[in-house]
Amino acid sequence: MITVQSGYASEVGRARPVNQDSLLVSGVVFAVADGMGGHAAGEVASQLAVAGLRRLADRPVFNADDVRAELVTANGEIVASAARFPERQGMGTTVAGLGLVCIAGADHWVVFNVGDSRVYRFADDELAQVTVDHTEVAELVASGAVTAEDADYHPRRHVVTRALGSDPAPEPDVWVFPPTAGERFLICSDGLFLELSEAEIVDLLRSEPSPQAVADELVRRAKAYGGRDDATVIVVDYVPPVADAMEDTAPRPRRAGSAG
Repeated sequence: MITVQSGYASEVGRARPVNQDSLLVSGVVFAVADGMGGHAAGEVASQLAVAGLRRLADRPVFNADDVRAELVTANGEIVASAARFPERQGMGTTVAGLGLVCIAGADHWVVFNVGDSRVYRFADDELAQVTVDHTEVAELVASGAVTAEDADYHPRRHVVTRALGSDPAPEPDVWVFPPTAGERFLICSDGLFLELSEAEIVDLLRSEPSPQAVADELVRRAKAYGGRDDATVIVVDYVPPVADAMEDTAPRPRRAGSAG
């Protein structure tokens, strides 16, 4: 099993008294869930999502299909909870994360998401968004109806098209790829990229070696710049063995099950 270093931080936004984000940091699974719903319902939904993923950390090994299965199970638990408690009706959550899986005896990353929480990969001094937002505006950009520049200001940019808590269960997006020396991952709710530019995020990821210091500063700035939503961040660094660190290969992430 490869070694990782991580840091995390979460801060309630200025719009509500309760932080509806939840996070999971274990040695093998890292996830951020951004809850939606009135009162404390969003908090409940996000907690149920990370509780389901926490079950993966208790297994000796797991794979991408196990991640999908736990997300589907968590979705059912959120739906059932909303049915039992009327005040929780309509609650849901986005979720995005990173896990360590074993494929053919070799360690791989698995990246997953439902909704618009994101996973970024920082390597070779470049930041790439691995996940794809499940929002109306992302679909408009993909179809060419809206430019990427205009998407940041579109009035429906935060309307999600997939979230846990729906019936039928949404299909998670899942990518699997091998680790690469020197890479760093950022997992976050939209309360981060709502406030900070990509250039500012890159500057912190590049200049600060401590993942905990990066997480703390990103969340601090998100709150200081407006804090329009809860902001949650996990930073994960791959710490390669000495032999791996001498190699410089950077295979591109690919969607699980795809060819090439």
